[in-house]
Amino acid sequence: MAASEEDLAVETVMLAFAADPMARWTWPHAHQYLAAMPRMIRAFGSSAFSNGSAFCTDGYAGTALWLSPGVHSDEEGLGAVLESTVARSLAPETTAIFEQMATYHPTEPHWYLPLIGVDPAHQGEGHGGALMAYAPARCDRDHAPAYLESSNPRNIPFYRRYGFEPLGAIQVGSSPTLVPMLRRPC
Repeated sequence: MAASEEDLAVETVMLAFAADPMARWTWPHAHQYLAAMPRMIRAFGSSAFSNGSAFCTDGYAGTALWLSPGVHSDEEGLGAVLESTVARSLAPETTAIFEQMATYHPTEPHWYLPLIGVDPAHQGEGHGGALMAYAPARCDRDHAPAYLESSNPRNIPFYRRYGFEPLGAIQVGSSPTLVPMLRRPC
């Protein structure tokens, strides 16, 4: 994916997460969100761009940043974004959330979906389903699980339709609940 295409994919995810409970708890003011979220998306999913596992639907209406087994988010970049953008009062809570997230990640090779989003103007048109089709098919073929964290409770039924099951709940202090979910290969 070319740099200009990456920018379009990042913009789609930004729009998709503009009302996301966890993103907006982290950056409650529009100017904070608009400044921090592109950096967060790139740190969380940049490896998908460089490893050919970033997928977009027609017109960049939807984007999924899948990380294949052995590929990871930019942990140093994530830390830098959080340290430089999150209010000091929330810093201990965001640190604790990421620590808890790490405890749920599968230890065996797995596909990880750090970010998936559809432009709100195109939600309900099948873009999310198209984006979910790729990795689960690969997971089944490779006999590897898929993992994600749902930051919005409204999305849990969608993920369940694709075989993801909740593993627990992550909630720290005043944060919304983040739900780690796993899909075993068929």
